[in-house]
Amino acid sequence: MRSATVTRKTAETDISVKITLDGSGSYDNQTGVGFFDHMLDQLARHSLIDMTIRCAGDLHIDDHHTVEDVGIALGQALTQALGDKRGIRRYGACLLPMDDALVRAALDLSGRPYLVWNMELPTPRIGTFDTELVREFFQAFSTHGGITLHVDALHGINSHHMAEAAFKAVARSLREAVESDPRKADAIPSTKGSL
Repeated sequence: MRSATVTRKTAETDISVKITLDGSGSYDNQTGVGFFDHMLDQLARHSLIDMTIRCAGDLHIDDHHTVEDVGIALGQALTQALGDKRGIRRYGACLLPMDDALVRAALDLSGRPYLVWNMELPTPRIGTFDTELVREFFQAFSTHGGITLHVDALHGINSHHMAEAAFKAVARSLREAVESDPRKADAIPSTKGSL
């Protein structure tokens, strides 16, 4: 069973993340930030990664530390659960439509973190959620998960739809990348012999 539990406690947040890569997409995410919980639920459901996240953060200041630190802890959990990455497909990509929004995500579980973000959300907020935090989450997640991640918004006029399409596109890409490759189930997917 490829799973991991990560706890992270700072002066700003107290976080517990538990994931199972070979799951069914079940989720129980409670960060105190409603829209963010909804996005994490989408990430779990569409990646088929079981996910339980708890975060007590300094929401009296704003949502930034909570969102960023959850991204850090989730990336760390992914790295632990993948182990040496033997037998995985490694790469994943998805072109995801959601009403007016069309978002493309492509990723490589290379161990070399890099985020390319071509997505401008048209409004500064979705409800009370600061839209610039969408990028902050993926920056933290890709850095601490060792992921080369490209996210491109090809169309979109509604910030909620665009953000949700991004989470779902990344989720579907993750699902593909972490899955076992039946043709190379015992091999590291690199000519280097390690990732």
